[in-house]
Amino acid sequence: MIWWYWMLLGLVLLGAEMMTPGGFYILFFGLSALIVGTMAGLGVVEVDWLQWLLFSAIAVGALLVCRGPLVAMMKRNVSETPDIDSMAGELAIPLEPLAVGATGKAELRGTTWTAKNVGASPLGKGQRGRVTHVEGLTLWITTE
Repeated sequence: MIWWYWMLLGLVLLGAEMMTPGGFYILFFGLSALIVGTMAGLGVVEVDWLQWLLFSAIAVGALLVCRGPLVAMMKRNVSETPDIDSMAGELAIPLEPLAVGATGKAELRGTTWTAKNVGASPLGKGQRGRVTHVEGLTLWITTE
């Protein structure tokens, strides 16, 4: 195949990778096409069947060797769950009166949460309460 066909195929495949939601599969085929196109342009590989064989071998080999570490590196920078445990010690404001042991709604960080009064005294509406810990999506609060 003509060398610039390989280059065009590689650029199309890389463009397709950019349009997909990050599976990192098409990337290696695009890079393989660019490598084979460069080799064909330099006259290193001129036979079509050898170009296709190299394209397939380079793409599959790079996919098997490089995709796992690349995906792991990308996921390392993304937090899977928000750090809600860091809310312990912050102040939440009940949106309704909370008796001792009662569950209701409270506001924290601009969001309404389910809150449980684990303190020794009741919390009134609008009275600040300190978050002792978070269990699931429930804030355990006590009087300040």
